[in-house]
Amino acid sequence: MRAYASPSSLEGRLSVPGSKSHTIRAVIISTLSEGRSVITNPLPSEDCLSAIKACSAYGIHAETSKDKWTIEGVGRNLVVPSDIVDAGNSGTTFYFVTAMAALLDQWSVLSGDWQIRRRPVRALLRTLEDLGATAFTTRSAVDAAPVVVRGPLKAGTVKIGGNFSQFISAPLLVSPMIDGITRLEVENAKEKPYLQMTVDWMTQQGVKVDYDSKNYSYFEIKGPQAYHPVNARIPSDWESVAFPLVAAAVTDSKLTIEDLDLEGNQGDAAIVDVLQEMGANIHVDHEHNSLTVIGGTKLHGITVNCSDIPDAVPILSVAASFAEGTTKLTGIEMVRAKETDRVAVMHQELAKMGAHIEETHDSMTIHGGHQLTGAAVLSHDDHRVAMALAVAGLFAKGETVVSDAQCASVSFPGFFEIMNRVGAGFVIK
Repeated sequence: MRAYASPSSLEGRLSVPGSKSHTIRAVIISTLSEGRSVITNPLPSEDCLSAIKACSAYGIHAETSKDKWTIEGVGRNLVVPSDIVDAGNSGTTFYFVTAMAALLDQWSVLSGDWQIRRRPVRALLRTLEDLGATAFTTRSAVDAAPVVVRGPLKAGTVKIGGNFSQFISAPLLVSPMIDGITRLEVENAKEKPYLQMTVDWMTQQGVKVDYDSKNYSYFEIKGPQAYHPVNARIPSDWESVAFPLVAAAVTDSKLTIEDLDLEGNQGDAAIVDVLQEMGANIHVDHEHNSLTVIGGTKLHGITVNCSDIPDAVPILSVAASFAEGTTKLTGIEMVRAKETDRVAVMHQELAKMGAHIEETHDSMTIHGGHQLTGAAVLSHDDHRVAMALAVAGLFAKGETVVSDAQCASVSFPGFFEIMNRVGAGFVIK
């Protein structure tokens, strides 16, 4: 599928779907609880449905509709999968379910699509091995899926590198099911809002977690503890809000985004502060849980530490290309190990449109203020890259064509249709 974008302005009101990060955590905890869980406003994206499919391999029964998912959890009674467990394109699902598989004293084989089979996993496997599991990749020379895992996990103290929050959240989520005290000691934690999100879900569902709430240097859980079944509404997804937010800020637009999670723990909400620091005219209405963006003001370059908002890097690189002066995005090493190397990919594709970008292993420097020109660009089958490039096409001169744009549905089903309702004018072929 190709998405064609031309200069446009946005006007009106829109809402974004539920949070992917929240939805997948709700599915994992529903699986590990006993009884019926009800999740309302889930994100019915490919990634979240992959979580349902993977957990079904371990014995849950799930009923899914657009607005509500019901899950019959299995608690400590996970069943042995009868086939390879497929996480699809969802890294979060792959990492979390790999840790869950280590609760069983039986073998599991887990894999995913071609991108999952290129994403690093050995650091997580080492943590599981330190806690008593047997875990290895099927290709000894490749740090990626497929993986083979067998538990059971045993209590103990393990040290974990802090670059990837999923490598911490994965053992953390399953630690209440382990007898004894499990302590995770984290070195230089990044992506901290995602760690807080995991802790919040655990405590809301009845699990006591002792942790360093400032630096996230340790987490300690005394098991066994039982998760309560989930009965929760999933908040809107700030990772998705970022795209219409930037689109309105860099075009002559007036857009209101409604039904926002203004008091929650999603790190990507910080993009509002970043854009305001760049000069964007954004009014946040806490009373009505909305924000209004008035575009047309010139943005200016700043330096942004993205270690807590890595998923915002693709769309921030687009905003920086529009802004006058130089923007530097730092703390982004982990962004190279997402669905794609998003640093290299955004550099490559925005350069086709005339952007001036330099990169190091841990930073991007964007020299903005140059008029971008429409071009044929590639999504690289990465949902955030596809949406970011489509937004760039809304202020580039001429027509931009984003190939393989259907991958946007991985995290934002209906992205192009929702944007068109407020004037984006995307043409899909």
